[in-house]
Amino acid sequence: MNRKKEIAKYLVADYIASALTWTLFWSFRKFYIESHKFGINAPFDANAKFYLSALLVIPAFWIFIYAMAGLYANVYHKSRIAEVKQLITTSTIGVVILFFTLLIHEEVENYKSYYTTAAVLFGLQFFISSVLHFLITTSTNKKVHARKIGFNTILVGSNKKAYDLFVEMEGQRRSAGNMFVGFVHVNNSNGASAQLSQRLAHLGDFENIKNVILQKNVEEVIIAIESSEHGHIENIIYTLDRCNVVIKIIPDMYDIVTGSVRLTSLIDAPLIVISRDILHPRQRFFKRAFDIVMSFFILVIFSPVYLIIGIIIKLTSKGPVIYRQERVGLNEKPFIINKFRSMYVDAEKNGPALSSDNDSRITRFGKFLRRTRLDEFPQFYNVLIGNMSIVGPRPERRFYMEQIMKRTPHYGNLTKVKPGITSWGQVKYGYAENVDQMLDRMKYDLLYIENISLMLDLRIIIYTVLIVFQGRGK
Repeated sequence: MNRKKEIAKYLVADYIASALTWTLFWSFRKFYIESHKFGINAPFDANAKFYLSALLVIPAFWIFIYAMAGLYANVYHKSRIAEVKQLITTSTIGVVILFFTLLIHEEVENYKSYYTTAAVLFGLQFFISSVLHFLITTSTNKKVHARKIGFNTILVGSNKKAYDLFVEMEGQRRSAGNMFVGFVHVNNSNGASAQLSQRLAHLGDFENIKNVILQKNVEEVIIAIESSEHGHIENIIYTLDRCNVVIKIIPDMYDIVTGSVRLTSLIDAPLIVISRDILHPRQRFFKRAFDIVMSFFILVIFSPVYLIIGIIIKLTSKGPVIYRQERVGLNEKPFIINKFRSMYVDAEKNGPALSSDNDSRITRFGKFLRRTRLDEFPQFYNVLIGNMSIVGPRPERRFYMEQIMKRTPHYGNLTKVKPGITSWGQVKYGYAENVDQMLDRMKYDLLYIENISLMLDLRIIIYTVLIVFQGRGK
């Protein structure tokens, strides 16, 4: 399947919809708003500088807003009803932004014209985008149902329930999009069903599931294990939850599964999805929008502070201004974190080592940077490009993450959200000096994930700002 081609269809459609909306809206303003104001028929000037420049910028703006809202994600799992809801939300947000940045400065006959202008812009953008999205999504769904396109799927289970589910799904007139590439067994004593092995490739033991998912480019895993294997369910879900795949189970296992679940279909084989999303799409949109606006603002406004810090670091110790290091991010994907260097060069020449209050490896100016958290400021660039969030669990190195995971596998749950510049655990404990302190900090970060919200983010940011100004960082 060519996912990029499907995404390109939506991008082209949204560019056309936004350009057409702006053209119709520009015509409306000329023929209705300006004509009423000046009492003459204002001509449509396609060569107007503002119109032409906006025709380039406005579509890019809408594509950015839609991408932030996740409209280009999961193109083979789209629900037309859910998509309409997303378009209503994003169209509203986009119109509000355009209104206060571009339209509110325009002269109009009276304040009612503002309401009319905003309503027309919303109506045009929402209607044209919805029609084009509906046509593309309907066409894609038809291809999925006809088994022309789909997503690689693995069955976890090897006996009767797995076989029955496989036969039922393969026998459906309308495919759900699952293209089965094989199955794995869970219990060695049960082995693999001869019937299932004849119809589907046996890919080995569940212990090797991560490698199988990577090798087969798997997007969805369906759990269909026997009653005698239910003792393995916690480990199965925990392992799959860290593999960035859609997880589904058969209904008779619902009572032993905790977490957020939803039914996938009323007509096809009944399966329940175990949701991996911590945040609702709307919350995720606002959190990402907040991250972008705030990080851009801080990078620009505090650029003189960055320059001064860089000069002092250069004058007080040898080495680069920015220290770059690999950390573990969302879904355990590695990324490079940026910090102002607060230690002497080759501080870890003998291997990874956590810092402490009286660490001789920290420079004199580095101690000030750490107390005020100013060493973290370059991470706003990480936030801007999407590696991090302003608030989230602090990212660790793989070396320490593996040590912590040996003591408590629950630490892996922290990678369900983007790591942050500051966190609840960071506010409480500051920099961790050992693994035990990391575990103490983890408790608060897990609480954050369970109660994540924009209001909680704001509270954590306020406490962090107080620490910065009071120089109480540890």
